[in-house]
Amino acid sequence: MGSKSPEDQIPGGNGGPLSAHQCSSGGEPRGAHVARDGDGQLGDKDGDGDDDGDDDDETPSVIPTADHGKKKNKRKPKKKKTKNAAAPQQSSPPRVLLAELFPSGEYPTGECVGHPDDVNTARTTAAELRLTGRHHLADPAVLNDYRKAAEIHRQVRHWVQATVTPGDTLLDIANGIEDGVRALLGNPGIAPGDARRSGMGFPTGLCRNHEVAHYTPSPAQKAVVLQRQDVMKVDFGVHINGWIVDSAFTMAFDPTYDNLLAAVKDATNTGIKTAGIDVRICDVSAAIHEVMESYEVEIGGTVYPVKPVRNLCAHDIKQYRIHGGKSIPAVRNADQTKMEEGEIFAIETFGSTGRGRTHDDVGVYGYGLPYHAPTQVNLPLASANRLYKTIREQFGSLVFCRRYLDRLGIDRYLAGLNCLVANGVLEAYEPLADIKGSYSAQFEHTILLRENTKEILSRGSDY
Repeated sequence: MGSKSPEDQIPGGNGGPLSAHQCSSGGEPRGAHVARDGDGQLGDKDGDGDDDGDDDDETPSVIPTADHGKKKNKRKPKKKKTKNAAAPQQSSPPRVLLAELFPSGEYPTGECVGHPDDVNTARTTAAELRLTGRHHLADPAVLNDYRKAAEIHRQVRHWVQATVTPGDTLLDIANGIEDGVRALLGNPGIAPGDARRSGMGFPTGLCRNHEVAHYTPSPAQKAVVLQRQDVMKVDFGVHINGWIVDSAFTMAFDPTYDNLLAAVKDATNTGIKTAGIDVRICDVSAAIHEVMESYEVEIGGTVYPVKPVRNLCAHDIKQYRIHGGKSIPAVRNADQTKMEEGEIFAIETFGSTGRGRTHDDVGVYGYGLPYHAPTQVNLPLASANRLYKTIREQFGSLVFCRRYLDRLGIDRYLAGLNCLVANGVLEAYEPLADIKGSYSAQFEHTILLRENTKEILSRGSDY
């Protein structure tokens, strides 16, 4: 989710085949068993072939007769093949609980890479003191929750990439993503407080073409249908106990836009590579800017330089706060602020063929309460007071949209919602767009700056 700046990641065999036993075909010459038995006895003179000293229950040797040229072999009972239990697989759409896919309760580690070699890793006293306030690093349960949220993000987005096609409506796509996240978490988010325990980190963003960020479909609007020539950015977050994995990618069905997507993906990966403990924000921004501007894309016979969107930034993430306070612009700047151990960042970049700057578009993307919102408010409109209580109980400081209120079965809430916004209790977020006719792309990953490595939590096989 983009931070608007105020300024310019066992083959199930059934076991091997049973051993083959070769069966001899045909009989053997009469008396051959004597040499085979190797007992050194020729038997009694009467030629009955029996030894008087043998036990009565001993099985006599079988000598083939003229009527039976072949010895009959007893058929051995076949051993039943034991089948190995097949490992559970994710369904499409994703509805299998992640806990069933990972019965051990431990989730995959993100990609871990080293910090830049030229960075001084000796923290200042102030930075070390701030580190003591980031308890999530010392708590394995928190890290495992983060990895679980990242795995859910990967599985849901893989489904999106495999199934979404032109002709689908944005509302169906958004509902499919959000239903998948809730299903894998095993939490529908309906009961009071459930959505704060786990669920969507923010409303699913589905922005096409010149719409750069913060657009989500609403049931009250006319259905928007995905077209083949569209370039669609898919941005959604998964949270567990307020720890949010924020990751985004771009889909295009026409190869014309491949270079646009490549530029933004390269810029995001460059930002991730440059980021690290004690790295200055201005250095990360400069690296992103240089890579982004090295690309151009030809659309309809016209060559466009790919411009970084200057007023949308990467950002740090704190518990229940998608934008924690630090911002990393995609353009060169003089910000000497350093990244610190234990911080979590959403490294994202936006590239555009337009002006490279967004403006507020028509409509509302979502709403959010401040982190330290009061327990209750006293507004002239009673419905606003009741709605505030529901929002605070259900979402806290997490961003939500009108679709989420509809899911809770709340009716006639619009007047109360507008009252909360008008009185500064609730903040509304508008869609952000570049000039019409332009195209834009986005890629984003969530990273954790650990002492010796940075873990790219949301890294997958796709991007």
